[in-house]
Amino acid sequence: MTSTVIETEEPRPGIMLVRLNRPDKLNAMTSELIQGLHEVLDRVRDDSRVRAVVLTGAGRAFCAGFDFRGYGDAPGAVPDEGRPQAGLRVQEHIVDLGEAFRRVRAPIIAAVNGAAAGGGMALSLFCDIRVMASSAAFHASFIKRGLGGGDIGVSWLLPRLIGFSRASELLLTGGTLDAAEAERIGLVSTVVPDEELLEAALDRASAIAENSPFGVWMTKSVLWANLENPSFRSAVQLENRTQILSTMTEDHQEAVEAFLEKRPPVYRNR
Repeated sequence: MTSTVIETEEPRPGIMLVRLNRPDKLNAMTSELIQGLHEVLDRVRDDSRVRAVVLTGAGRAFCAGFDFRGYGDAPGAVPDEGRPQAGLRVQEHIVDLGEAFRRVRAPIIAAVNGAAAGGGMALSLFCDIRVMASSAAFHASFIKRGLGGGDIGVSWLLPRLIGFSRASELLLTGGTLDAAEAERIGLVSTVVPDEELLEAALDRASAIAENSPFGVWMTKSVLWANLENPSFRSAVQLENRTQILSTMTEDHQEAVEAFLEKRPPVYRNR
């Protein structure tokens, strides 16, 4: 990694920790930060050695959203480009992260350690699991900046996570969700004391890593695919096919044998 605004480490075997690292700017989004995320996600997308990813922010915020003091140029920008063209290039640079998060085989856990505002809230929604510090909060701040409340995929993701009425109220008012309310309505899976956040997220990552790599990959893939699937029948057909694929792996046989022999399985991603 050449970027200094994205830090990565492996705090536990098979677990990648990704930290947004602009703490003095509350990890606000710039071209460098977004491109750094793209590069990390591209690098680990098909890497079966990475069993789970934890995403968090350095300092006292998860991500304060778009940096209106200066985003910088998106990749491919040219000096004589028109304002709509340049603006759309920036928009797509950020929005394309949604697909990038989904393409990573390993589940991604957001450890929301502080304010997650606007685009920062969107980043957390791209993740498969959200764990939240008790002092953290979500801010639907798009509309407070004179923009539409739906941005970076939020108008699609949020109603599916918390229902249309709650999502509408939050996006239309530019409201705030504290950690307790976010947990109550199911936007996050759990809330923990601030000092326990990272360990809680890593524990969930480790629990995922105990399972077969192919089984985890298929589970994430099916969950996201069926979020867009309006038909029970086609959803089940997708499950059927991935389940049969799973039974053909050596890891499935290992899991059955380990269960019968009352021992932990040893997976080899075969």
